[in-house]
Amino acid sequence: MAQDSNEETFDPLIPVPPHHRAFAFRDAFALWFSLGIGLLVLQAGALLVPGLSLWEAFGAILIGSVLGVGLLAVAGVIGTDTGLAAMGTLRPALGVRGATVPAVLNVIQLIGWGAFEVGVMRDAADALSRQTFGVSSPLLWTILFGALATGLAVAGPLAFVRRFLRSWGLWLLLAGAAWLTWSMLARQDLAALFARAGNGELSLGEGIDLVAAMPLSWLPLIADYTRFGRRPGSMFRGSALGYLIGTVWFYALGAAYALASGGGDTLLLSALAAAGGGIALLLVLIDETDNAFADIYSAAVSTCTVLPGRSNRLSLVYGVLCTLIALLVPHAGYENFLLLIGSVFSPLFGVLLADHFLVRRRHLEVDSLTRPHGRYWFTGGWHLKGLLAWAVGIAAYQGINIALPTLGATIPSLVLAAVCYLGLIAGRHRPVTGISAPK
Repeated sequence: MAQDSNEETFDPLIPVPPHHRAFAFRDAFALWFSLGIGLLVLQAGALLVPGLSLWEAFGAILIGSVLGVGLLAVAGVIGTDTGLAAMGTLRPALGVRGATVPAVLNVIQLIGWGAFEVGVMRDAADALSRQTFGVSSPLLWTILFGALATGLAVAGPLAFVRRFLRSWGLWLLLAGAAWLTWSMLARQDLAALFARAGNGELSLGEGIDLVAAMPLSWLPLIADYTRFGRRPGSMFRGSALGYLIGTVWFYALGAAYALASGGGDTLLLSALAAAGGGIALLLVLIDETDNAFADIYSAAVSTCTVLPGRSNRLSLVYGVLCTLIALLVPHAGYENFLLLIGSVFSPLFGVLLADHFLVRRRHLEVDSLTRPHGRYWFTGGWHLKGLLAWAVGIAAYQGINIALPTLGATIPSLVLAAVCYLGLIAGRHRPVTGISAPK
């Protein structure tokens, strides 16, 4: 697929050329700090209390974030190593045809995430407009935020990060985040909040799992953006530092606001809207479109690894679809949705990380990515050992959730899938020549 001079459209199965790799540390930090902060993260933080005490919630946030963000940043290195989109990097591990399975699943879950994000922005904006002006118009807000996210996705990641986020979007976000933080510190008795005991409905392990699931939910997307990176090291540091700071900050803020307001999404949104007259919420709300942008854009890119097409045109189609779903389907079961994503994609990326770093040692044979009967064709296009290791990881996730629900299954299932994959292919691999990581 040729690069159009007016559109950021790249074939996800062909490495991004060096002259289009514009992202440096600052770009990665800005993008992932922005994605780590938002209303969705605040609402996820609210799920930790009152099941956990605020001290326990903060511990779960720190441990879960370090684990999840570390794995996410390592997965981002694969995108820079190869120059490929996330679903394209799975072909050496699962086979040319086998990689279509996670690609299809990824498109489905990203459409759900995109619609959910539009719904979150709609609900927050409507809460703010009701409180400030006494006016409620969910339809208007849904269309407005759906159109904004779709427009950003059509423009592409280079335009989004460099023209919107780094220019002024990030500063709006920082202003809003600082205001919400100051409002919490100034208006609430933090000592009293920390003194409250949790009611025991959530274990520490479950809390860690829920927090880790947030950064790990970006595993199927991160390479879509880090493939534009100049150096793997700068992409790792920028992604890890940006997302870690953002997600710890807003998970903690969401837990504190939820505990202070009495819990629940409605009460949380009302408390946020009341902070500083809603100005801070408005600033955060404007930046929240980056999450929906990423969902829509990556759904289009994932589709292009299965079917030929242009990601900008598909972004328009998926943006409209996400908006329609947000209009017609109520969102519910957010916690279960996060855990379901972890059960499928966390073990998958255990297989990918083991394959890329330990088996192939960061080398890739580009011509075999699409060629029948090439190195990545395996058995009729399916790498049965990679698929089996993935299935074992998924089964382990579900088994741990049933037998040891207080342990948390996300990280153990990822590690088990990686170990299983290495065991299945032990002694069967020979080094290849091709793309390798830049020095």
